[in-house]
Amino acid sequence: MVRTLYSKLAIALFGLVCLIGLLFFLLVRYSTEMYQQEVNQKLNATLADNIVKQEQLFSNGKINKTALKQVFHMLMVVNPSIEVYLLDKQGKILDYSAPPEKIKRTSVDLKPIQTFLSGKKNFPIMGDDPRDLNKHKIFSVTSLIKEGDLECYLYIILAGEDVDSISSMLAGSYIARFTIGGVVASLAVALLAGWLIFFLLTRRLSRLSNAINTYARDEPATDLRQRYPVKQQQADEIDQLGQNFNIMADRIDAQLHELKNNDSQRRELIANVSHDLRTPLATLHAYLETLILKGGDISAEERSRYLQIAASHSQRLNLLVDELFELSKLESCETLLNIEPFSLAELVQDVVQKFRLQADGKDIELKTEFGRNLAFAYGDIGLIQRVLENLLENAMRYTPAGGCINVSLVNDSKQIQVKVADTGCGIPAEELPHIFDRFYRLEKSRKGEGDNAGLGLAIVKRIVELHGSIIEATSEINRGTIFQFYLPVRQSNTVPGFHSRDENVTIM
Repeated sequence: MVRTLYSKLAIALFGLVCLIGLLFFLLVRYSTEMYQQEVNQKLNATLADNIVKQEQLFSNGKINKTALKQVFHMLMVVNPSIEVYLLDKQGKILDYSAPPEKIKRTSVDLKPIQTFLSGKKNFPIMGDDPRDLNKHKIFSVTSLIKEGDLECYLYIILAGEDVDSISSMLAGSYIARFTIGGVVASLAVALLAGWLIFFLLTRRLSRLSNAINTYARDEPATDLRQRYPVKQQQADEIDQLGQNFNIMADRIDAQLHELKNNDSQRRELIANVSHDLRTPLATLHAYLETLILKGGDISAEERSRYLQIAASHSQRLNLLVDELFELSKLESCETLLNIEPFSLAELVQDVVQKFRLQADGKDIELKTEFGRNLAFAYGDIGLIQRVLENLLENAMRYTPAGGCINVSLVNDSKQIQVKVADTGCGIPAEELPHIFDRFYRLEKSRKGEGDNAGLGLAIVKRIVELHGSIIEATSEINRGTIFQFYLPVRQSNTVPGFHSRDENVTIM
């Protein structure tokens, strides 16, 4: 119970209230005593002086002891708490009205007496108490003059031993009990109100703590208990903390989900790499082993055919490894882009010419279409060439004989649209969102040429993303597929009236 913030605050408040109450009681007690003594001393400040005026304490140059005894007796009758002392010029006690056995001092300090007689009376002024060596009490004093010279002092203690403290006087006082009771009741009300306020203020902290504990114990899920309920109205620091916790929890859930997906993709990647490496390695190993075992028993023509097959599988392995390294560098951001303005139309022409012979061999028509006044593009010319080559290679793979592949460029004031369209077999709608995934291939492609590792479109996507763009694909079964992306343009250095070196270029 003491571990909760509310209990700690409640205990701290209780201790604080008790401390304040104690300090208040001591302050009231001290101030009340001082006030009582101040009032008492002010009221009796002239008492000693009035007694001297009423009684003739000197007779024939000596102290009139009879008159002095009468003064002692009169004052004791009027107020038994008053004590009267006769002091000489050095403060030595000459006579007194108290019982002899109770007198502890033989002299009294004259500094408070001189302060009293100086007229600078900042009451209460405390003087030595002859009955106690450690106590000081209020007094009234006057000097006795004998023939013009100071002879002695009449020193009157205004509070005797029967009234040593105001606390004893207030012990039986109704007002004192009422005041103390009121103070205690006020402190109790303040304590209860403080506990209630602390409960209301820490309630939301408790909710946040419960949400965090629930989230820490449970697996990430959509359980509402794992989130802090935040109101739409203006939030204070606690609500802001709750909002930040919700954001953090959502981010952690998303990262965990992404880690699970990445782990799944990693396992899939390993399986795909293993599959794509196993087949050419096994074939390469089989043909090389055959050559070793048969030795000179095979003809030169058969030996040449075996070596050509082994070389083709070795080339396939080399291509797969190169693509893996290339994609790894692109995804790890180790590749630094060399951004510069360049003629995208000329680059397209160069890439198309590279595939011209392959297209003619498959009876595929390869066309280009460029807009007028085509602007220079901004990008890494080497990586954009890689994108165009991969897209054309992909189109050549799935376009049947008699089909057509068209590369078009259309620019506006800010960007150039690059579009590669073919009339191939198309991609099913359910397969379309996955074609840019690593090692993803349609099943029919595995029955085709067999040299596609499924990394070409993944490389294309990453390069386009590095240029701040996205690549999109649309397809219809048995009608073809279109890939398109955009590159930023340079406003100047356009290529007006661009003329292609290819007779199949169409100027729109």
